[in-house]
Amino acid sequence: MQKLIKCLRYEWPLHFIMALTGWFPNNIIFYRIRGFLARPFFGSCGANFRINRNIEFLNSSSIHIGNNVYMAVGCILLAIGEIQIGDEVMLGPYVVVTAGKHIKMKGSYRYGPEEKALIKIGSGTWVGAHTTIVGGATIGSGCVIGCNAAVVRGTIPNNAFAAGVPAVVKKIENV
Repeated sequence: MQKLIKCLRYEWPLHFIMALTGWFPNNIIFYRIRGFLARPFFGSCGANFRINRNIEFLNSSSIHIGNNVYMAVGCILLAIGEIQIGDEVMLGPYVVVTAGKHIKMKGSYRYGPEEKALIKIGSGTWVGAHTTIVGGATIGSGCVIGCNAAVVRGTIPNNAFAAGVPAVVKKIENV
């Protein structure tokens, strides 16, 4: 019953808004409108949320978004566990954020239980296109995650540049 209530309160209205606004042109006015309409359907969401089209959210009640966040086209946020996004974060095109994973059971991952894990993305961080962030990742404030970083996991310190497969810290800025 609880799952149905969450679907009715968060999931279905958000999917409806994304479908309804999917034909809007790609420009800043419509990013703001789409973000404004979507705000009530997250666990929490700050002001000036801007989202492009073709973005998928799973379990949006477990996604917490700060102020002035932008998500580019094609992002996927799978909140099997909780996802916390700080202020002024930018997610580039086709970023995947998945806060959980499947566990093998009886020789198969298909029906194995899900393992939930928290993901934190610090304020002022820029996540490049085609990056995958997995459960348990903590990305500090002011970071840059390079494009095509296939697995961002563990802890990335503040003001770091991380890239590669898996993502490793290449440089830390002195701010």
